[in-house]
Amino acid sequence: MTNHCCETMANRVNVRCDQHDDPFACPDALIDFSAKFQEYGLIIHDGGTSSITLYFCPWCGRRLPESHRDRWFAELERRGIDPWENEVPAEFQDDRWLTSLHQE
Repeated sequence: MTNHCCETMANRVNVRCDQHDDPFACPDALIDFSAKFQEYGLIIHDGGTSSITLYFCPWCGRRLPESHRDRWFAELERRGIDPWENEVPAEFQDDRWLTSLHQE
């Protein structure tokens, strides 16, 4: 479980709606958090799954963690996995892959 920068950010990331399973379809969901990339984004409610990357918390002003997106793709490539063609291992679907790097 990720510790977010402040209680308000944690609450906004964890919004659950009884009418929408997908946060990108819910007008009350504002912030998307990608555990595998450690990225925060402002959801664009246009019917897709786009978001605008946030670098600072809109509520407490703290700098948010640096994205691990490039590292994620590099680690998959190092293991010979093409995420567009191959099945991505379960540990790469969330932040477990970051923990496994520290153990190698």
